Amino acid sequence: MSIATDFPKPTFVSVNGVELEVFEAGQQNAGNPIILCHGWPEHAFSWRHQIPVLAEAGYHVIVPNQRGYGNSSCPVEVSDYDIEHLSGDLVGLLDHYGYEDAIFVGHDWGAMVVWGLTLLHPDRVNKVINLSLPYQERGEKPWIELMEEIFGRDFYFVHFNRQPGVADAVLDKNTSRFLRNIFRKNVPPAPPQPGMMMINLARTETLQGDAIMSDNDLAVFVSAFEASGFTGSINWYRNLDRNWYLLANISPIIQQPALMIYGDRDVVAKSEKLSEFVPNVDVVNLDCGHWIQQEKPEEANQAILKWLKQQEAN
Repeated sequence: MSIATDFPKPTFVSVNGVELEVFEAGQQNAGNPIILCHGWPEHAFSWRHQIPVLAEAGYHVIVPNQRGYGNSSCPVEVSDYDIEHLSGDLVGLLDHYGYEDAIFVGHDWGAMVVWGLTLLHPDRVNKVINLSLPYQERGEKPWIELMEEIFGRDFYFVHFNRQPGVADAVLDKNTSRFLRNIFRKNVPPAPPQPGMMMINLARTETLQGDAIMSDNDLAVFVSAFEASGFTGSINWYRNLDRNWYLLANISPIIQQPALMIYGDRDVVAKSEKLSEFVPNVDVVNLDCGHWIQQEKPEEANQAILKWLKQQEAN
């Protein structure tokens, strides 16, 4: 399945020892960059509703498939997907385009990378807009260790780490079904099923809730993961404890102006301490689930543009 006809054509950019597949719009707005970072199991195409709107609003929009995704490089070493490498790719993109800094927008895992980038390279981040995943406090215990204690071995973050290769194989074998089952909204609440959630989603025939995108749009994600497999993207999860160690001596406070957009029905918990770590944050809540910018594209676009206008006015 080819990517929708009005989606930008990719270019390939060599950065930080890898090649990234990058989609651009608004090149006429050079000097005003905004970089959009997708989550898991996503693709630059996740931002298809935002790209033209931001370009029209005067931004040079740069949307990479991050390492492990789409036609970007998929290194073999697990440690090549830690926060130093992932944030280094984004710094490399800035250097490639000749930008000192940019506004960074992240959703889900992309938000985790944008938070990490802002901690590790604060001078390269002008403003932060993150969707779904709030800032994650670095507590006393490494993140996977903590999750294992709280949620047990079947929690998918833990399972990805403790049983490497198991989920990857199931997802690779059931790519279309898994993606069809995960990109849903209005899923009725149900008690957790035994077993590992992502493996269950890859195997179940029963559709819950409503699709968040057309079959044609979904086909873009399916063909991308059928080509790349899931291991590269899952390796991001396999670096959470490594990231915990890498961030040990970094100041945990993010000073940049930030916008946090939550979906009120998202399974990802809101942060009660967000403003302690991100003192210059504004928060917007939308009536949707996890896939915020695809479920509520107009509302997400309005929230982003309104906030950016306010920042310019300040």
